[in-house]
Amino acid sequence: MAEQPSYRLTVAEVVTESAGACSLVFEPAPVRYLPGQFLTLRVPSDRCGSVARCYSLCSSPHVDDRLRITVKRTEGGYASNWICDNVRAGSVIEVLGPAGVFRPHSLDGNLLFLAGGSGITPVLSILKSALAVGSGRLVLVYANRDEHSVIFAGGLRALAEAHPERLVVLHWLESVQGLPNVAGLRAMAAPFATAEALICGPKPFIAAARSALAGLRVPRERTHVERFVSLGSNPFEPVATPAGDTATSTVDVVLDGSSHSLSWPAHTRLLDLLLAGGLPAPYSCREGACGACACRLVSGEVKMANNEVLEQEDLQDGIILACQSFPVTDRVEISYE
Repeated sequence: MAEQPSYRLTVAEVVTESAGACSLVFEPAPVRYLPGQFLTLRVPSDRCGSVARCYSLCSSPHVDDRLRITVKRTEGGYASNWICDNVRAGSVIEVLGPAGVFRPHSLDGNLLFLAGGSGITPVLSILKSALAVGSGRLVLVYANRDEHSVIFAGGLRALAEAHPERLVVLHWLESVQGLPNVAGLRAMAAPFATAEALICGPKPFIAAARSALAGLRVPRERTHVERFVSLGSNPFEPVATPAGDTATSTVDVVLDGSSHSLSWPAHTRLLDLLLAGGLPAPYSCREGACGACACRLVSGEVKMANNEVLEQEDLQDGIILACQSFPVTDRVEISYE
């Protein structure tokens, strides 16, 4: 089965960002990405050979010449602790190509960022990109446990000082203000409610931030959410087509400007079918949790085995997850454009 291309990246340096987080800066590599995307890393394991974990890029393709991801230790987290304890300059790490759809409609508009903890990582990538090539005003509301746990504290301060008319950074510290709550976030975001909003952080923070924006009547189409993904399977391992599966449908796919027509067996997931056919369909988690494989259902009907990322409005717009989709009708038309 043809799989998404992977890369072997060499670590140039490891940077301590806070008491519990470090960044891996990779040597220059021909990897193209968009602000806000993430990499999926293969982390070695004595028990099962390897596990896969997703970490957001904090570097900007408009500013930085080297890829950079940030890893925050989590209690009991095998991969994050292994990376922080073992990776050094010269280490080589296998990664899947950049994925993810967390980004604003335009880098030129006014943007409101609400980030909690390590949720600052993709936000920083977008923020730096907007400062470099955009023209709008940027506001960051950043929540952390205390001043010592603020990731990129120095970098954010430097950016705010360098762009005083365009960037405002507002900190929420639990040690001072308590846990982030809807009323407090709503008050901080209220002066900037007309901006396009981007939210990233732990689940409770995302829930509070979304409720705060809903209270300000920020339209859903101007709100983007990035959720942390904890993978249960390993997307680096090939997935076999079920034995004895028979073709019952035909799928027409538009991908990278080219059209393809494939026979689609009833018990084969769309993503597996496309990869087996040699098509470079995007993906990351393969579990219906990250949205990297999202595409549009143009005609026909599919059923999804799992969906943890698409909302009802997405489904009504025809967005589906290729890694979870099976054919229902005899003919299906899909577009990645």
